[in-house]
Amino acid sequence: MSKFEPLRYEDAGIRLTGHIARPDGAPRAAVLVFPTIMNPTPSVEAKAWELSEAGYLSMLGDFYGKQPASFDEARLFAGEIRETPEQYRQRLRASLRALAGVEGVEGLPLFIIGFCMGGQAALELAREGAPVEAVVSFHGLLNTDMPAQLGKVSARVLVCHGDADPMVPREQVLKFWQEMDHAGANWHFHSYSGVKHGFTNPAPNDNPATDYDASADRQSWAAMLSLFEELLEN
Repeated sequence: MSKFEPLRYEDAGIRLTGHIARPDGAPRAAVLVFPTIMNPTPSVEAKAWELSEAGYLSMLGDFYGKQPASFDEARLFAGEIRETPEQYRQRLRASLRALAGVEGVEGLPLFIIGFCMGGQAALELAREGAPVEAVVSFHGLLNTDMPAQLGKVSARVLVCHGDADPMVPREQVLKFWQEMDHAGANWHFHSYSGVKHGFTNPAPNDNPATDYDASADRQSWAAMLSLFEELLEN
């Protein structure tokens, strides 16, 4: 694994750092990767490198401009950027603009993916009609304070969800489906029975809400790559 290329950018006076992973040859597309509430972690970094190995230029976004030392600190940082829906989306847009300005990205299709809070972040940009081809959420939060309006969602949407995720109950899932239908979005929803939150992260942890699931991890990643392939072929 090579080293990430750091990319400095800003939002509202906060200095942020993206991390770019380039493929060996010319990139097929560019992918913005939103991390979990903990900001970049080894498991999400590994996903960014998997994208580069598949021929995509990827950039890990930066939520806070700093790395939380604990989950409690991460919740505090997340609360600060999510103080208002518009403030939250402004931070997310900053990462997308940074990726679009990377050398070699101009003219490429753009995709967004995210994990946990990052999945929510990806969906927030889809809801406001970000100029990307596809958005993919892995065990992401589905709630929002600014639901998508009719005709606004231009990206293809793929949600990969653990059906036993206590952080995203079925009531929230059904509300999300209704929101996407109301918006006229082109969406797919993959639900994995018995699977909890954080199913793509193999690192051990003591959070009873999360658990790695190798099958859901493989199948959700394959679904994402299949969607990307379909879009690039058309």
